[in-house]
Amino acid sequence: MMEANQSAEKSGLESVLDEVDLAIERGIADFSPELKREEVGRVKSVGQGIIWADGLGQVQSEELVTVGPDISGMVLDLLPDRVGIILFGPSEAVSAGDEVRRSGRVLDVPVGDQVIGRVVDPLGRPMDAKVIPETRERWAVLAEAHRILDRAPVVKPLQTGLKVVDALIPIGRGQRELILGDRQTGKTALALDAIVNQKDKDVLCIYCAIGQRSSGIAKVVAELEREGAMEYSVVVVVEGDDPPGLQFIAPYAATTLGEYFMKQGRDVLIVYDDLTRHALAYRQLSLLLRRPPGREAFPGDIFYVHSRLLERSTHLKEALGGGSLTALPIAETEAQNMSAYIPTNLISITDGQIYLSPELFQKGMLPAVDVGKSVSRVGGKAQISAYRQVAGDLRLSYTQFQELESFARFGTRLDDQTRKTLEHGRRVREALKQRELSTMAAGEQIAVLLAVARGLMDEVPVEKVVEAEAVVLEKVKAEIPDLENAVTLVEKDDPLWKQLMTLMEAALAPFKLMKEDYADTGISEPKDQDRPGPSGGGQDHEKPGRGEHQAV
Repeated sequence: MMEANQSAEKSGLESVLDEVDLAIERGIADFSPELKREEVGRVKSVGQGIIWADGLGQVQSEELVTVGPDISGMVLDLLPDRVGIILFGPSEAVSAGDEVRRSGRVLDVPVGDQVIGRVVDPLGRPMDAKVIPETRERWAVLAEAHRILDRAPVVKPLQTGLKVVDALIPIGRGQRELILGDRQTGKTALALDAIVNQKDKDVLCIYCAIGQRSSGIAKVVAELEREGAMEYSVVVVVEGDDPPGLQFIAPYAATTLGEYFMKQGRDVLIVYDDLTRHALAYRQLSLLLRRPPGREAFPGDIFYVHSRLLERSTHLKEALGGGSLTALPIAETEAQNMSAYIPTNLISITDGQIYLSPELFQKGMLPAVDVGKSVSRVGGKAQISAYRQVAGDLRLSYTQFQELESFARFGTRLDDQTRKTLEHGRRVREALKQRELSTMAAGEQIAVLLAVARGLMDEVPVEKVVEAEAVVLEKVKAEIPDLENAVTLVEKDDPLWKQLMTLMEAALAPFKLMKEDYADTGISEPKDQDRPGPSGGGQDHEKPGRGEHQAV
């Protein structure tokens, strides 16, 4: 019995072995070896963030390569005997003689809805201690801009929630509006206000931090989370101590993410913070690659670098989905020099600029927007018509006030008309002030601006303007519950204007008595220079956060 069992086991084993032998023979018969040609180069020299390599005669410009075991890079310079490669990892991990392998593809980044609410680096790697986003598509980072024929006019406004911007320097969806000013004047704060105001507006937001300190970036992300803005935002981060190659590709990667959503027919707002540091990173790379320097040591193609980026922001035709990509690039000036190389380049590329004045910032005028030096070349066509009814003469009167105020400081005797202009201008300036992250809906803005433009606030003491504004809004919203829709659709001769004037006159009556009290007592109203500055007098919004979050 035992011998029979052993014989059966042996027979089964032999059968299995025969099947294995047969499978191997078939595999050998079907196998046809092919030679695969792979071009491998060698590192010749290593610099700070760049390398020179040879042996890559067929490599293409902007092709992705792998240096050493796992350091990625991109070809930026093609020379007859060598190629210049920018690194996306530490150059200390690369040595002369290391292999450089081609990938056969250009630099790309993962795109998809999975990146919404995440903090990632320019290569799509997570920076928020969460799992890697499971995206299905990868899009080229350095893509070409859309053709002119693919674009549609800017016809829809993008509300920032800031009175001075939405009324006097309006921005449309698909526009490129530059934000510039000296350091610590509130550029980042203004951009964050615009992002926070997009809540429930069906606008996706992308914040691209270029070369910032990690503490500043963490503060920005914390504020976005606190305001609930991360639910519809993506933060692309590259810190100041990261390789300059990563800083160079960061805004392009962020734009690629925005283009993905734009081509789905969605509206996207992207903030580049800031392009001055981006230009410095590119200058560093260019000098290391021994490119000829030009003005201020910047390479000759710096204009092309930024125009290639900003031209990707547009409003697509309805046939292509009708999506839009609105860009708010930030640039830093030195000593209020708007004629420096990078600011002038960006001004010429964009569709307008918002200039933040350090003088206004020091006076406590926040946001410190200099209306005279700011302009929007496109957004006015997309502005809600009600703004034009209330803010048509506001810009001119405010600019005249700023000019007259400088002369009035010399103690010159003023006529009654000039005095009225100054009094009106002071109220306008107070009304245009706004706390950080305290955005206002369009209806609320129009109600306040109407009261100021029609002179209803002229009888209010200057130090009571903010309080009067709150009383006006409370009264109007109580009597007109659907204020937002009503104001948005109102026409020039609509009876709503008369109703608003009546309500606001009633709300401001107690403040008019305060004005008369000042006159009866013979006490003059507090002047601007007598009021507390940014650190006092109820100006608790004028904290370091409005000045670039201490890091920007």
